Amino acid sequence: MKLCDYRREGWDIRYLERVDSTNTALLEAGRQGAPAGLVYVADEQTAGRGRLTRRWSAPPGTCLLLSLLFRPPEPFTYYAPRLTMLCGMAMADAVETVSGIAVQLKWPNDLIITHAEEWRKVAGMLSEIGSGANIPPFLVVGIGLNVNVPFELLADLAPNATSLLVEGRKPVERAALLDAFLARVETYRAALWSGDDVLLLWRERLAWMGRAVHIQTPTGDVTGIAEDVDETGALWLRLSDGSRQSFSVGDVSLRV
Repeated sequence: MKLCDYRREGWDIRYLERVDSTNTALLEAGRQGAPAGLVYVADEQTAGRGRLTRRWSAPPGTCLLLSLLFRPPEPFTYYAPRLTMLCGMAMADAVETVSGIAVQLKWPNDLIITHAEEWRKVAGMLSEIGSGANIPPFLVVGIGLNVNVPFELLADLAPNATSLLVEGRKPVERAALLDAFLARVETYRAALWSGDDVLLLWRERLAWMGRAVHIQTPTGDVTGIAEDVDETGALWLRLSDGSRQSFSVGDVSLRV
């Protein structure tokens, strides 16, 4: 099935052939009062955004580029981080189900494929909180998954980028990935609404817990042992002097 033809009950899926950023467009729709369940899916982004003000680039028609609109119940500060977590788990599940390729979550929200001590990034996620006049805060979760990017174009994306095509040596249908992803979002969201804490499952999917890692933050770089994540999803490191420090934002890599 072509991505532009994909539909799923319970979701309002809008296909965009070309857009500056699915997150930017959906944040505006959210401010205008669009309901939860609205999904923007694009073939091409001209100004895709990643975490830490980075640019997200993708060759047209090769990736799964989407954003989802959530309107979490109160307390917002509890549900919003967990919706981000469950989206990461749902995409990891979808990739493994559809492609057969094993993936892990790299804190806080990247999908990686590991080979011994080496790793490659196959997807990234950007969550943003929006607000508007007379409406409560809402959440937009954007995901970019490298699906059918050929090997020769990966270097243009990032030094450690990979794709499902390269890893599995065969093309993967993007609509099938989207369908599997939304199905898992529904399952995890239902569990969350019924009182299950998806943080525990999310922690189990995180790579490198208990290992020495290097984290780049807006205020500097830190090295330590990745010990745990707390209720907010912040990462706790054990530093060389024995003290512990938490990080709510940053980019983690394995220290080898």
